[in-house]
Amino acid sequence: VQLQASGGGLVQAGGSLRLSCVASGFTRNNYAVGWFRQAPGKEREFVAAINWSGGRTVGADSEKGRFAISRDNAKKMVYLDMNRLKPEDAAVYYCSVHSNDGCYPYFTIYDPDYWGQGTQVTVSS
Repeated sequence: VQLQASGGGLVQAGGSLRLSCVASGFTRNNYAVGWFRQAPGKEREFVAAINWSGGRTVGADSEKGRFAISRDNAKKMVYLDMNRLKPEDAAVYYCSVHSNDGCYPYFTIYDPDYWGQGTQVTVSS
């Protein structure tokens, strides 16, 4: 099982980015995918998660309405659309997988089974 995150980069405050995560090695689609981020000197933070049928949860209040998670099961892709980016959104963003699809609301409680390598998001003010 491998997860590959991409789409990070440098963006001005107020701009948008779409992060992508492709999962390979899964023989089924009913797994939950979560995004986390970690900024230098800070703890890892949950961003959003989604299950196979589209049930989703988004983290901190500041991200609700700005971030949206979606997935394309046929392509084994999960996306994180980030809008109105702020300098404090800058971090390395990681995608992760829970083999138990029903765990999508619980990424902050139960550690994911798999992690991707991360993609850097930089937001200039």
